[in-house]
Amino acid sequence: MSKRSATPRNGRRPSVKDVAERAQVSLGTVSNVLNRPDRVSAGTRERVERAMTELGFVLNETARQLRMGRSNTFAYVMLDATNPFFTDVARGIELAAEKADLSLFLCNSDGRDARERAHLEHLQQQRVDGILITPVDPESAELERITLQGTPVVIVDRATTSGSFCSVTVDDRLGGRMAIEHLVDRGHTRVAYVGGPVSIGQVRERYEGACDAWRDAGHRDTDLIHVQTEALSVEEGRVAGERLAGLPKRARPTAVFCANDLVALGLLQQVISTGQRVPQDLAIVGYDDIAFAAGAAVPLTSVRQPRQALGRTAADLLIDEVNNPDHEHQQVEFTPELIARVSTLG
Repeated sequence: MSKRSATPRNGRRPSVKDVAERAQVSLGTVSNVLNRPDRVSAGTRERVERAMTELGFVLNETARQLRMGRSNTFAYVMLDATNPFFTDVARGIELAAEKADLSLFLCNSDGRDARERAHLEHLQQQRVDGILITPVDPESAELERITLQGTPVVIVDRATTSGSFCSVTVDDRLGGRMAIEHLVDRGHTRVAYVGGPVSIGQVRERYEGACDAWRDAGHRDTDLIHVQTEALSVEEGRVAGERLAGLPKRARPTAVFCANDLVALGLLQQVISTGQRVPQDLAIVGYDDIAFAAGAAVPLTSVRQPRQALGRTAADLLIDEVNNPDHEHQQVEFTPELIARVSTLG
C-alpha cells in the first residue's frame, strides 16, 4: 500500500479528523490523546502521535481554550510604545504572565482615543481574559462598558475615581515635590518646570507637587517658570531648551525639572549643543529614571518610578480578579525615589 501524503490536499492545515483517519482511530481517541492521554493505551497513543508528526499537525490551543471558556490570554494597551517607561512596565507584566503560564498581547494606543477604542474592540473580539491599560482618559466610559460586559480591566500608571477597576500608580505629586526640593537644596532660586500637555494626569500632578515644594520654600507660584510642551518627547525637550535660551539672561532659570526623562534628555542635548555646561550653567532633573537617564552624556538626575513592579503588580491584580470569585478591587500606589546624578550634582 502506498504511503499517503503528509499534508492534506488543498494546502490546508491538518485537522483532528485527518489525524484520526491517518491513525485509523476515532475522533474521540485523538481528543483523549490531546487532553487525557492517561485514558489511551500506550500503543494507540504512539500511533496517534506518529500520525500527528507525519501530518505536521499543530494543536489549535486558542480554540481549545475558548471551548473551555478561557483564552489564557491577557493584553496590555500601552500609551506610547516609543517611551521606554512603558516598555519597562510591559516587561513587568510579561514576567507575571509567564509565571502564570499566560500569553500576552501588547498594543500601542499612541495616545489617541480612536486607536485605543479600536484596540479594545479587537481584544474583546479575541476573547482575552483581561485587559491592562494605561488609558488616554482613565475616566473613559468605554472602560466601564468593557467591565460590564464581563472583561476585567486594570488601570496601569493612572489613578481613577471609579470603583469598577483595580489600579496601580505612583504618587506623582510627591515625585514633583522631591524634584523641586532637591533643586532648592542645591541653592537654585530660578527654576522651570518643562512638560505637557497638562491634560495628561501625571504631567499635571508632577507640576502640582513642584508648586507645593516651591511655595514651601518661600517662593510664589508665578516665580516657577512653566514651559508647556506638546508631547513628552526628546524633540519637545529640544524645543523647550531653545525657548528657555531665548529668555532674557536675568530671567533664565538655573535649573529645570522635566515631566519625564525623554523631555529632559532632549533639553540636555540642546543645552550641550550651545556650549553650556550641565549642571554649572543649568541643572536638569528628569522623571521615570529610564535606562537612558544613567547612560546620558551627562548622567541625569531623575525621579525613579518602579516600572517593572508597576507592571507585575497590575498583572497580579488582574490574575486574581480573573481567578478569585472573592476578589476585591485595590488601588495600589507606589512611592517614587529621587536618584541624584551629575546633571544636578556636578
